[in-house]
Amino acid sequence: MGEMLAGGVDLVEVGLPYSDPLMDGAAIQDAVQIALSEGTTTEDVLAVVESLALRDEQAAVVMSYWNPIERFGLERFVDRMVAAGGSGVITPDLTPEEAGPWIAATDFAGIDRTFLVAPSSTDARIEKVARACTGFVYAASTMGVTGARDQVSSAAPALVARVRDRTKAPIGVGLGVSSSDQAAGIASYADGVIVGSAFVRRILDADDIGAARASVRAFAEELAEGVRRPVESIPAAAN
Repeated sequence: MGEMLAGGVDLVEVGLPYSDPLMDGAAIQDAVQIALSEGTTTEDVLAVVESLALRDEQAAVVMSYWNPIERFGLERFVDRMVAAGGSGVITPDLTPEEAGPWIAATDFAGIDRTFLVAPSSTDARIEKVARACTGFVYAASTMGVTGARDQVSSAAPALVARVRDRTKAPIGVGLGVSSSDQAAGIASYADGVIVGSAFVRRILDADDIGAARASVRAFAEELAEGVRRPVESIPAAAN
């Protein structure tokens, strides 16, 4: 994660491993199983957040399914997030209707909340989710699980436009990003480009920790170049 930040990532997402990662594809499932077999705990994840050397323009969030937070204790979790310097939490399987205590706790602590919308979300649903978000809105570009793809779903621009009509919050697009051209295309209409599986796969495929660091740093730099590329230089096919 330090290499990601040094390579130009603006916001790092620290995943909390969970035994039933229903939204995640093969790469993250493999990483989760390794983490759990090595005894990774919620405290370990929060310690990672605390250890990150963030610059002024960078931030760290935790992404977690709801069960680990509930078992840890939501007030305790929020307190530890504040102490660790984390800025927010993404909860992919928690809906606003079921998030009353979570909303109250994060409001009190000043921790941002991020919920998800998908291409299948109705306009009314998007509005409800966007109102519940205090960080950014996570726009899932596809109905499938996470995983790097050759092309990002063509539904993403329309989904972002629908969200944009209903909130002033930043909108991040994720699920499937694996190249700088894809990142450039998304950055031309969204506020953030979310990349997970493609980073994880580089770590899983590396021969050793040194190779993993080098691969992650190079990929972060590649994505950062794409995100910051002038819009007029982005090929139409990338949008």
